[in-house]
Amino acid sequence: MNQYPPIADHGMVGDLQTAALVSSDGTVDWWCTPRFDSPSLFASLLDSERGGHCRLAVELPDDGMSVRQLYLSDTAILVTRFMAPGGVGEVADFMPPVESPVATDRHTLIRLIRVVRGSLPFAFDCRPRFDYGRAPHTLNRPAGHRAVLRGAGMDLHVETSEAIAMHSDGEDVTARFTLSAGQIAAVVLTSTPAGADAPPERSLDEVIGLLERCRAFWLSWLRSCTYQGRWQDMVNRSAITLKLLTYAPTGAPVAAATMGLPERVGGERNWDYRYTWIRDASLSVRALIDLGFDEEAYAFRRWLRDRIDAGGVATGDPLQIMYRVDGDPRLQEEVLDHLEGYQGSRPVRAGNAAADQLQLDIYGEAADALIVGGDIGAISGWKALSGVLDWLSHNWDRPDEGIWETRGGRQNFTYSRLMTWVAFDRGIRAALYSSRPADTERWARARDAVFRQIVERGWHDERRAFVQHFDTDVLDASLLLMPRVGFVSAHDPDWLSTLDAMDEELVSDSLVYRYDPAASPDGLRGSEGTFNLCSFFYVEALARSGRLAKARYAFDKMLTYANHVGLFAEEIGPSGEQLGNFPQAFTHLALVTAAMALDEELGRAGTDPRAAHLDHLHVTVHDLVTRHGSRN
Repeated sequence: MNQYPPIADHGMVGDLQTAALVSSDGTVDWWCTPRFDSPSLFASLLDSERGGHCRLAVELPDDGMSVRQLYLSDTAILVTRFMAPGGVGEVADFMPPVESPVATDRHTLIRLIRVVRGSLPFAFDCRPRFDYGRAPHTLNRPAGHRAVLRGAGMDLHVETSEAIAMHSDGEDVTARFTLSAGQIAAVVLTSTPAGADAPPERSLDEVIGLLERCRAFWLSWLRSCTYQGRWQDMVNRSAITLKLLTYAPTGAPVAAATMGLPERVGGERNWDYRYTWIRDASLSVRALIDLGFDEEAYAFRRWLRDRIDAGGVATGDPLQIMYRVDGDPRLQEEVLDHLEGYQGSRPVRAGNAAADQLQLDIYGEAADALIVGGDIGAISGWKALSGVLDWLSHNWDRPDEGIWETRGGRQNFTYSRLMTWVAFDRGIRAALYSSRPADTERWARARDAVFRQIVERGWHDERRAFVQHFDTDVLDASLLLMPRVGFVSAHDPDWLSTLDAMDEELVSDSLVYRYDPAASPDGLRGSEGTFNLCSFFYVEALARSGRLAKARYAFDKMLTYANHVGLFAEEIGPSGEQLGNFPQAFTHLALVTAAMALDEELGRAGTDPRAAHLDHLHVTVHDLVTRHGSRN
């Protein structure tokens, strides 16, 4: 089996239409272009031999050299630093943001190299593999420091500065060069449609100018952030990550930048997350609204209204659970048998068959996203929402596949009912507030029926807890959102006993499992790690329930699982490793909401910092004793 870097061993760069991952050894091992959901150009993260990569690094034995990676503060510029006895060098990776709202089929990834001390030898290897590694390519090198690698429907243009002389290696390009202190060089990769004009030559000064403009863009964008709390750096990084994962021409956020990364190494839970889930996107936009980024929220609400107006999904329902970033509902799933998968984790899937599932909770998240900005009084917005709620009033009482997209058959999931309650509740409030025409009596009857059903059938007397679905006693961490959406008070005894049950069964040292697949089969083999989204929802639930010391301790521990540049994947494995697609929007939006809830509750409590510190230590000791036992 080939060797692979840890999933967490990456930073992400992007231009608001696509994104690339760069490992800490200087390798671009994931890039799909011209869009997030396009076939890959570099995918050695899924097959180190056949996937393709672009490596730019100091070429020295590992002994005596250390590598560190960081973001330039509050930007999406990733810097990889190589520190060796002979010198110190760094590679700055970035993609100039495409600020036009129009989709483009030209995208540029820039790798700027400089040596700050001594003298260092560098190696550059560019080995693209077009169409997920299925299509051959040819090398066309007219002269000098420019080359074109021509693949299936696409060209990759490679331009280097004077210090880097490229050579052919079969149909790929490679270079070996040395830089001394004060010297700067650059590699510019540009993807274009096949046969398109080559990009204009750029001087080194022009490339440095692009770096400065990229930095200015991110600093300017972040000025809109209203968060001024205790975890500024982590919240800023999460906000930038959510922005990087949003397809600017339509305003549609994707769930993650990657596909096929496993929830358990060697397992089959390897999904394609490069699409826009109504649920994930709605929650992401809500997090951005809470941070003050109203333009992103407006763009997504427009995209969401367009999806409702377009209709035409295969199921005949008003919405499909996910779409391509341009709104196309066709996401046919295929298995890429020629790729071995990350550390042998097969199958590698492109597309997502879950798009045809029924998940009724999406209507609650969609209603909340459309209403939260206060512009639902607009005629187009109200028509979109009221039509959906009229449909939902006749269709809410159906089993579905649920939030976790189980492939083991439909159930009456409590979370799905919860979010249909949210849809009716938000719709009624909006109709009354905005004086808009609506059959609010019918919506109210449906809302009340949903409420009674959750209380009567979603509650398990023996467990003293709300459970996953009406025919089980299994717990489900998605219900951590019950207080946030307003269904129950965070201090209600029934909710607190539910939280206690989850703490006993689903929580492992602050990390939270979605549910127990052994107790509630989901149609898939194997296990998975703890789910970062749920771990941050747990922090928020603890904070809102008044368990502040425990909440803060859990949050602090969760932050230790972030990677070296503050990014999170979907899950945490048994040894603290990150698992699943990366970086995950769900995780970062939940980090934002957890931080804001903690800040708000800590501020409300007016905790003295010294007392908070002592309380924090007390909980730490109590946690150690109760979880690991007394030594007496």
